[in-house]
Parts: sequence; structure tokens; C-alpha cells
Amino acid sequence: MAKHLLEIENVDIFYGDAQAIWDVSFHVDKKKIIALVGANGAGKSTLLQAISSVVHPTKGEIRFDGKSLVNLKPEDVVTLGISHVPEGRRLFSQLTVLENLELGAYPANTRPYLKESLERAFDLFPVLKDRIHQHAGTLSGGEQQMLAIARALMARPVLLMFDEPSLGLSPIFVSRLFETIQTLNEDGMTILLVEQNVHQTLEIADYAYVLQTGTLKMEGQPEKLLSDSAFQHAFLGMIG
Repeated sequence: MAKHLLEIENVDIFYGDAQAIWDVSFHVDKKKIIALVGANGAGKSTLLQAISSVVHPTKGEIRFDGKSLVNLKPEDVVTLGISHVPEGRRLFSQLTVLENLELGAYPANTRPYLKESLERAFDLFPVLKDRIHQHAGTLSGGEQQMLAIARALMARPVLLMFDEPSLGLSPIFVSRLFETIQTLNEDGMTILLVEQNVHQTLEIADYAYVLQTGTLKMEGQPEKLLSDSAFQHAFLGMIG
């Protein structure tokens, strides 16, 4: 049995000749909320893309439940149990809410549970049931984020990754979003959260890793980081 649910070991990632990630290692344990925090351009999104096999490391290993993800296709990663809510939502705007949700259940092992998964999505986000035949592109920003999360849940993941989920949302939707993340975690979902809203993120996270220009600079319990002078100095502008 794997020691950790997700293990990233000594990973380097390049975009062409430009190196984005330098020798990064961290892990995610089951049923925890783990935060990746850092300024824009720190490499947070790149790491999520590597876990999803959208980009591939030039060095190092990524394992999920003991299985290597490095040479898999993105659809294989989803089938193994990892869903990714990407920055910008990336919904199919010309398709309806229902069609977007059905596409989320494309892994063969999730299709028998389609009805059950839809019911779960509508329990979590009742407004989506009211919008079921509406085109995704006509939803509000908050409703689109709900749909992006619900679509990711349709694949019945073990690990759910969020990339800047609060971006562009009103404060009331941001509060609701963080409540939803906590609810999912309380229901047994493992969460890996990339988020610029450092203060609210650390309020719900069990553990956090701090990235700076592609390297892992700090890690620790949220309360320990918030009381650390180096962390406060580096991220003071992001806290509050």
C-alpha cells in the first residue's frame, strides 16, 4: 500500500528551454486539504497540469496510490481517480449544463453511476438543476464555477484539484466556494487547492506548501506559516 495518496518527488518541468519547476517534492494524504500557495508565476498551475499529465516532467516521479502518472494520458489520470477543476473553468459554453455534466462522466467506470452522480451534483448545487437545459455560457461566474466543480465530480474522483477557483468571483460566491470545498472534504474527498486567496485557503487547509519561482520554499501547518515572519514578509500583500 502506498504511504501517501499522491507523491511528487524531485520534479523538474520545462516549457521549451525555460524551466518552470526545480526539484519540487511534496505529498498529499487521503482525506486532507492540502494547499499550494505562492505568487503568480510560482509554478502552482504547472504542478497541477503535471499531475493531470497535461505537461510532463523532465525529471522526477509523480505517483498516485503507488502508480506512476508520468507517462499516462490525461484521460487515464481521470480514470484512476483524479479530477482537475482548471483555472478559468473551461466549460463547453455552447452546451447545456446537463451536457457538460454528462461529459464529466466519460470514464467507462463512472458511467453506470451517471444518475447517482447527477443527483449528487444537484444536491450540492441546486441552482444547476434549475439551469439544467441552459447553455453554460449564459450562467453567471459563480454558477459557472459550480458547474466546473460538479463536472469534475461526475468522474467520481478520489482526489479533486482546484486551480484558482475563487478568481473573478464575488465575495459571497467566494465564501460559498470555500464552504463547498470543506463539505466535499468532510464527505471524504481529498483536496489539492491552488489559490491566490491565501488567508481563506489557510483557514481550511490541513497543511500547506509554499512555492516561489518554481521552487518549494516553505511548508507547514497553516497556523505555523501564518505566525512565521518570513512567510508574513513574503505574502503580507496577499493576506487580509
